[in-house]
Amino acid sequence: MKTVKDLSLSGKRVLIRVDFNVPLKEGKITDDTRIRESLPTIEYCLKNGSSVIACAHMGRPKGTVNLKYSLEPVAARLSELLKKPVQFSKDCIGAEAKAKSASLKPGEILLLENLRFHPEEEKNVESFAKELASLADVFVQDAFGAVHRAHASTSAIAQFLPSAAGFLLEKEISTLTKVLKNPARPFVAILGGAKVSDKIGVIQNLSKVADTIIIGGAMAYTFLKSQGISVGKSLVEEDKLDLAKDLLANTKNLVLPVDHKVADKFEKGAKVQTTQGQAIDGDWIGIDVGPKSSQKIETILASAKTILWNGPLGVFEIPEFAEGTLSCARAIAKATEKGAFSVVGGGDSVAAVTQGGFAKTVSHISTGGGASLEFLEGITLPGVAAIEGAVHV
Repeated sequence: MKTVKDLSLSGKRVLIRVDFNVPLKEGKITDDTRIRESLPTIEYCLKNGSSVIACAHMGRPKGTVNLKYSLEPVAARLSELLKKPVQFSKDCIGAEAKAKSASLKPGEILLLENLRFHPEEEKNVESFAKELASLADVFVQDAFGAVHRAHASTSAIAQFLPSAAGFLLEKEISTLTKVLKNPARPFVAILGGAKVSDKIGVIQNLSKVADTIIIGGAMAYTFLKSQGISVGKSLVEEDKLDLAKDLLANTKNLVLPVDHKVADKFEKGAKVQTTQGQAIDGDWIGIDVGPKSSQKIETILASAKTILWNGPLGVFEIPEFAEGTLSCARAIAKATEKGAFSVVGGGDSVAAVTQGGFAKTVSHISTGGGASLEFLEGITLPGVAAIEGAVHV
């Protein structure tokens, strides 16, 4: 895959697709991680004599202009981080975008307004991609969190400009490839979250590579029920019971929780207790792995050399139900300090290592939840395929 270092940049206008889909509260950015992750590529281009036109999406405005999803606050934060002015265009195509792009001097940067204010972006319309491409001389894809989507700024655009991967995209792909193709062993994968259906392909693909796959979160209850174990009123995908049973029968390295924290209702302040084994009685709802499960996970991770974690082990957003997930984060950090190579992806998993103060301990935090999962499932990512098949310099 061609990278930004393979491009001739001096005097060029570089269109960089970045992932600036950051959380906002009352117009203020609450977490600028994704902006910070884009800086190495942006700064490299600026230092090598080019001007930069950054483009991104935010939220789901559904193809209409909705200023709740404007990227203007991002321009202000990017300016602070770069310590230089960042121009802003109130549209990503059209007269203003063209004029501001054309007037950029080497070392200057422009941020375009939300790509998804145009329905053509998500529909991967070639004419829209061509208009975007007309603003620049070369294209750099650095939005790993968006490359699993075949959109105009991730797929069609590479037909119209010499294209390459940015440093973030390169790092994500090389890290996940290392985990899948050449992991140090034992390799332990931890998969959480609500639905078996979201992780079927990942489980199947990882089962060929991982020595152990630990299953947590609500999807564990579907697996347990498929074995005839009572799960009370816990969340279960009834239509996936046969599939879960087959996965257990054909995947010898799956590990399920041995106990649970359960609640009488699915909300903050609920009555909580711990089960003695795998069964959940009556009207109780499984909301987290229990202490014995956490201990078992810690024991497995203690000898791991490669660790991959995607998805919480409980209802992490409610503090009383978060201990299993936080315990997992601690165990991963501990194993990493002992020499394991650890990769954490998915919003709640990343939040757990950040909340626990382990973000700098783990080896790699992935910026793309859906993109990470699809890559681990073995699916070709449209944004990566576009770069690999792009027009040549």
